Amino acid sequence: SLIELFDSSIAKYRDRPAFHSMGKTISFDELDKRSRDFGAWLQSRGLAKGARVAIMMPNCLQYPIAMFGTLRAGCTVVNVNPLYTARELEHQLKDSGAEAIVILENFGAVLEQVRARTPVKHIVVTSLGEMLGVKGVIVNLVVRKVKKMVPPYELPGAVSFKQALSEGSSKSLATPPLDHNDIAFLQYTGGTTGVSKGAMLLHRNIIAALLQYQAWLAPAIRDERAVIVTALPLYHIFSLTVNCLVMMVVGGENILITNPRDIPGFVKELGKHKYSIITGVNTLFNALLNHPDFAKLDFSSVRLAVGGGMAVQKAVAERWKQVTGTPLIEGYGLTETAPSATANPMNVGEFTGSIGVPMPSTEVVLRDDNDRDVPHGQPGEICIRGPQVMAGYWQRPDETAKVIGSDGFLHTGDIGIMDEKGYIKIVDRKKDMILVSGFNVYPNEIEQVVAMHPGVLEVAAIGVPDEHSGEVPKIFVVKRDPQLTEQDLLEHCKKELTGYKRPKYVEFRSDLPKTNVGKILRRALREEKKAA
Repeated sequence: SLIELFDSSIAKYRDRPAFHSMGKTISFDELDKRSRDFGAWLQSRGLAKGARVAIMMPNCLQYPIAMFGTLRAGCTVVNVNPLYTARELEHQLKDSGAEAIVILENFGAVLEQVRARTPVKHIVVTSLGEMLGVKGVIVNLVVRKVKKMVPPYELPGAVSFKQALSEGSSKSLATPPLDHNDIAFLQYTGGTTGVSKGAMLLHRNIIAALLQYQAWLAPAIRDERAVIVTALPLYHIFSLTVNCLVMMVVGGENILITNPRDIPGFVKELGKHKYSIITGVNTLFNALLNHPDFAKLDFSSVRLAVGGGMAVQKAVAERWKQVTGTPLIEGYGLTETAPSATANPMNVGEFTGSIGVPMPSTEVVLRDDNDRDVPHGQPGEICIRGPQVMAGYWQRPDETAKVIGSDGFLHTGDIGIMDEKGYIKIVDRKKDMILVSGFNVYPNEIEQVVAMHPGVLEVAAIGVPDEHSGEVPKIFVVKRDPQLTEQDLLEHCKKELTGYKRPKYVEFRSDLPKTNVGKILRRALREEKKAA
């Protein structure tokens, strides 16, 4: 189980730093002791093996302590996005059947609204500074001073994080027998295609993913102690596995960034650390590159930059290489694959424009609408089979049957093309495809081209109804250059795209709708147009 992996890592790396946040570092030894205390507290509250524990926090030291403590108690972790509305939180707590929740005080008011309608019996409330000692007192004062950051709430019976650890320290922890088929995480899908569903990630799925990443990362990490910058939230499957859990296995340190949207603060924090790996999404790398102080940083220790969660744009990847000297390597996966599916090898020196090749022990086939394999070079739905593929959606056999075939292949809904070497390029999501006079147009391709224009900061493309051709492409653009005009972009696209792929409409925006991880939401733009 993951606990055996955890125990062997603690034994090997006990004195090494494990997590750093806001100037405070905890070692693997402290992580061991504190997570033990938290697990003992959960058991003392009567939580049995398999009980679900929700964790609703941004990146802070309490997260790994609560997460490992939950697993050590034999319970299942339910990661909750801290920015959820009351409706979304109620759905997830009810759907998962969570009996306990660890929540940052900033979101206590949201929990208060729905608590009575959920199965939650035990509440642990923490503050951003609670684990930071004297510095934490200052952080808490600052956070509370900005009243909006901690709206008033009432959660009778809730205990503080420190109180839970203190009570647990005098109790014993008895990790129940766990095997490959126990559920480690209920990881809810972003819900970009409908209601949010809990992917059942078993201990074996996560262990397989960790072994795959370890094998894949080995050439980059070598024997050095890895230090990874963790800006993506740990409740997101990419950050949870690639940053938090892989570093546990290799004895690396996570530099936790609590608010990656504060780019000046983020750049300042990067200047304080000799880090070897950074992970993120395209929008994050782009934002860093557009901050004047980023290029002044020392990148001599950086071995690896990994982009996932959304397509990495060529313009961003090329600028990243130019500024940092390190290629931006793209990988691909889903919540349902814990999340590894494909990645570019560590030795690619340049941006490939592809999501790479299948991870170790992973099979990838591309299929048409009749579930038949398509030949190389032809677009088809990316289907994945491997030890990291989820057991199914929690209490949703009907939804599971829609995505996992009788042959064990997971249907991703993403359309790709594979070349003779096994490299795969994503051309789009099935549902995002634009149909122009019977021709398939993929928004990713339009976005890649528009993003190459130096005056463009961000772009999203969707299909809008057209009486002549059924649909035509429309782009939404955030300007980098205030002088940029619609004509400039249409001329640029004329050079790069064949007639039917060219955007017919351009709309300038001050920002684009995004998920909390920074992925641009085309769906929200489509729904806006429908409503209008």
